[in-house]
Amino acid sequence: MLYRRFGRTELQMPVFSCGGMRYQYKWQDVALKSIPADNQANLEATIARSLKVGINHIETARGYGSSEMQLGQVLHQFPREKLIIQTKTSPKENVKEFRKTIEQSLAHLKLDYIDLFGMHGINTDEILQWVVRPGGCMEVIRDLQQQGKIRHVGFSTHAANPQVIVRACETGQFDYVNLHWYYINQRNWDAVAAATRQDMGVFIISPSDKGGMLYSPPQRLVDLCAPLSPIVFNDLFCLSHPQIHTLSVGAARPQDFDEHLKTLELIDRANEVLPPILQRLESAAIDRLGEDWYKTWHVGLPTHDETPGRLNIPVVLWLWNLAIAFDLTEYAAMRYNLLGQASHWFPGAKVNEIDVNSLKPYLTNSPHADKILTILQKAHDLLSGKDVKRLSET
Repeated sequence: MLYRRFGRTELQMPVFSCGGMRYQYKWQDVALKSIPADNQANLEATIARSLKVGINHIETARGYGSSEMQLGQVLHQFPREKLIIQTKTSPKENVKEFRKTIEQSLAHLKLDYIDLFGMHGINTDEILQWVVRPGGCMEVIRDLQQQGKIRHVGFSTHAANPQVIVRACETGQFDYVNLHWYYINQRNWDAVAAATRQDMGVFIISPSDKGGMLYSPPQRLVDLCAPLSPIVFNDLFCLSHPQIHTLSVGAARPQDFDEHLKTLELIDRANEVLPPILQRLESAAIDRLGEDWYKTWHVGLPTHDETPGRLNIPVVLWLWNLAIAFDLTEYAAMRYNLLGQASHWFPGAKVNEIDVNSLKPYLTNSPHADKILTILQKAHDLLSGKDVKRLSET
């Protein structure tokens, strides 16, 4: 395993982390006695495998149902000082409720302290203010830090607007950030740069799942990433940037680490291995999308908050691009059908929910205003389907 300094926490962080949202029994709190023995045995085997290969960062959340409680049954088997345990709780306007959820996490995990605590889902400026305002959630964390129950504080984010993440980093109150950034979605680079300026640790959320469902890639993407698998290519792409410290592996079983581990021997050769693949991917996208669209499709687009009906035009066009350029249609459809399902987690409407012609005045700054309305309709026709539930709703 390779390790990187996790910003000002000074922790030596493995470049892969064991994310805890796929091996738990339920997405809801359940009684311990209701957890099947084979499910708990699988979780324990997954953690044992993680630690055996040097992945000593175990990441979970209060919102991951039974994950914390199930981890609490196994963590005591390992030397506490060798573990980096992270959990997350969503900020609340009511700080008493916020404190109560943290205490619940500590009780489930059976830990005296948490190495890394994350504010889960700073996705809007309003939620950021719940944290940093006088008397807000951060004051609860500072109190728990003084008690020795929390060592470092950060935040996770799925913000639609990268500037929300930048503003959160620039408060100077956070030691690390969990965010999305990988080959198919590089919109948050300004946020990564802001975190780097603050000497914050940078944790990449779900690069193999949210990064394209790379565990079941289309053949076109397999061919374009050769001789690497899409998973190894994406891992190497992320880790070739020293500003990125660790990538989450959402392991559901012990063997889910294996493909990722192939990346380790390539990191020192990234400058040699990546350029031919990157060039091939770009050429393939240009071939199907056209060079002008590929390079400028995003210019001058309104945000979902500026658009009638809150249509998330940038996201819809991005998903269309992925489906057309790389045959990532299954992934794009999954993401498209999540729009509007969970407020600030997946903001925006779908195309059929608005009058498309009402968008015309809002596209005047786009060099592609004459074709966007047609592409939006084509995207809906290609990607629409049954409503998709978030994992936490299954």
